[in-house]
Formats: sequence, C-alpha cells, structure tokens
Amino acid sequence: MKTLHKKAISAAAVALLSGLACSSVFAEEAAEAPEASPITANVTVVNDYRYRGISQSNFKPAIQGGFDYAHESGFYIGNWNSSISWVGDNAYINTGKSVSAPIEMDFYAGVKKEWLGEGFASDLGILQYYYPTSGLTTTANMVNPNTTELYVAQNFTFGPVTGFGKISYAISTLFGNVNSSGFYYPDLTLNYDTGVWSLALNGHIGYQYVAGNQASQGSYSSILSNNTLFSYTDWKLGVTKDFLGGGGLSAAIAYVGTNAVTVQGAYSYVSPQGKNLGKSTGLISLTKTF
Repeated sequence: MKTLHKKAISAAAVALLSGLACSSVFAEEAAEAPEASPITANVTVVNDYRYRGISQSNFKPAIQGGFDYAHESGFYIGNWNSSISWVGDNAYINTGKSVSAPIEMDFYAGVKKEWLGEGFASDLGILQYYYPTSGLTTTANMVNPNTTELYVAQNFTFGPVTGFGKISYAISTLFGNVNSSGFYYPDLTLNYDTGVWSLALNGHIGYQYVAGNQASQGSYSSILSNNTLFSYTDWKLGVTKDFLGGGGLSAAIAYVGTNAVTVQGAYSYVSPQGKNLGKSTGLISLTKTF
C-alpha cells in the first residue's frame, strides 16, 4: 500500500509562473491550498516479482499497479495487482497440464490510526489474494491458491528512521498448500532517510511459518510437515531514490534472499526448470505514484 504526499504550489510560485508581480500576490490573501485526494494510485515495473523472498514470476520481469482510498476516519480500502507465473508453474509441476493463471489480484481493507501518537500509526486489516485461473484442478498436494490473511501492524518514526512491525495470520490455506490454515508471517521493515541525494536505506526480515501436514505422496511420505517443507526466513537490503522530491517517482535497488530448504535433493520452492525460487538475487524497480 503506497501513499502519495502531494504538495501545493505556493501563491508566490504561482505568481512567478503566471507573470504576476510578487508584491501583488502578497498583498492578497493566499489562496487556500487544495486538499489532497483520498484516492492514490501506483504503477511499478520490476525485474523479478519477489514476495516474501520467493519469485512469483519465475525470475522474469513483472508489471504491477493498484489504487488506495483512505478516509479521514482512518478507514482504507484498496486493490493491488501483479503479473505472475507461479500458479501455472506449480500446476504444471504437479500435474503436467497447462493452467492459465497470469495475474495476482489483492483486495484489502482496514483501519489505520495514530492511537499512540504522531508518527506511530497502528494498522488492522484483512487481505484477500485472488488468482483468476482456467483449467486448474485440485490434487493431493495443491488446492485453490486463493488466500485470506488478517494482519496487525505498528508503524513508527524516530527522526530519520521509519518502519513497521507486522504479523499476518491465515484464515484459509496458504497459496495452494494443502492443510496449511493457520500459517503466520511476522516481519520487520526499517527505512533510513540519509538526507543525501534523496536516498533512503531499506532493510527487511520476515519468517514464513507454514502450518499443517502434506498429504502422503511418494518419496515425501516420511516428511509430511509443511513446517519442515516450506517454512523459511527471508530478508532484504536495499536503497530507494526519490527523483521528484516527493512528487511520486522513485527507483529502488535491493538484494533479497531466503533460507528456504532443500528436501531430499530438491528445492522446496522450485521452478519448472528445477531452479530455487528463493535464491538470493538483485532487484531493480521503478515506481510512479499518482
């Protein structure tokens, strides 16, 4: 969820741009600054869509975007979307059949208020991950990938340092993993405004716990715990550059990775080509907010 901080042009600047004398502007009452719109939107292009450290696009570029509506009461609602390949890839690995599932659609709503003081917003909400699919069939080790999470987060500000701690909890199965209801994901994100060239340093760490047990399946029959197979820690270190002084254009570079395990010589999160979807890599992205 991204927000856009819009700045009104001052009356003096308007006068200069329109050819009026500054003295005449200051002689008049300054025009009231327009209110910021409660609706914002964002578009991003990235070389690899990584979610909680795992590639969702099989190491290929993705285009992403969404919008948010924020009411002055603290209530918000929004939608975010991204191109993906992992649903179809998993279906092919498990069944050998092609499945059309090219997009992830996220719908969320919640309340965000500074109950603890300015700069310390608390956030409570619900998030629905929805994957439109065609040709997907349920198997012993893959169910419908649609996932519902509840989350609570605490944002904080200490001078140039901002960030949030958050915990997400599933009330459905997790991204197609059988018997995985009750998974949770605690994470911590930190940002440091360097004050130099509009650069901010970014850091993130999280732990994906996957609950339940797999259905008995061939060589995996002796290691049925989802925790053993799919739980892992992910991390990110990066830097963000603001190009327009808060005007809505930014670029980011980051190095991300996970400690996702291998099981009997195979990766827990694997591409159709046999590659580890959680391997460490560099990311480059460009975002425009409106």
